[in-house]
Amino acid sequence: MTILATPGRPVRVDAVLDPPLSRWLWLVKWILIVPHYVVLVFLWTAAAVVSVLAFFAILFTERYPRALFDFNLGVLRWSWRVAYYAYGALGTDRYPPFSLGERPDYPARLDIAYPERLSRGLVLVKWWLLAIPHYVVIGFFLGGWHLGWWDGGLIAVLTLIAAVALAFTEKYPKGLFDLIIGLNRWVLRVAAYVMLMTDAYPPFRLDMGGSEPHDEDDPS
Repeated sequence: MTILATPGRPVRVDAVLDPPLSRWLWLVKWILIVPHYVVLVFLWTAAAVVSVLAFFAILFTERYPRALFDFNLGVLRWSWRVAYYAYGALGTDRYPPFSLGERPDYPARLDIAYPERLSRGLVLVKWWLLAIPHYVVIGFFLGGWHLGWWDGGLIAVLTLIAAVALAFTEKYPKGLFDLIIGLNRWVLRVAAYVMLMTDAYPPFRLDMGGSEPHDEDDPS
């Protein structure tokens, strides 16, 4: 089922654990995913340029040009699918598509509601000043830990634990999956905010599990 973002919940991240998962494929996914990494280098370079263009467009018109918005949304979707397949979650063995578009049939999905208006004032400060507390938090999620030879963040550590559990038990621990998706959901919400795609400040809340909480359960 396709998830749809709403103004009340502008960034929606959904993931489905996709059994059966191979016990050993995760050992070589770093090789299999190389073509995606190469493409994503160019896509993220383009996304940085697009975000700068969007900054000036919002500053002068209060609007994020739809074509630019859709491109950056596509880059985030592509990145999330690759992360989910590889070492951001290891939640599926289905190779991610080379596509910027929405793929409702893929087990990792992302949607961001298109904003009709964005604040000119916030665009000046949200991507660097207001986002600083979140940068500190997601720094622990994504990197900065040094454990002997290991140089990675909490998400990578937890994904490695899931890989070991999968190798020995052929099962992905459900509680661990829910936590990993919650951490990735936090990161993607922050990414959408600092890419100027929403004025809604990301909540300091770990919404765990593959599905977004129902709107009626949202304390905000």
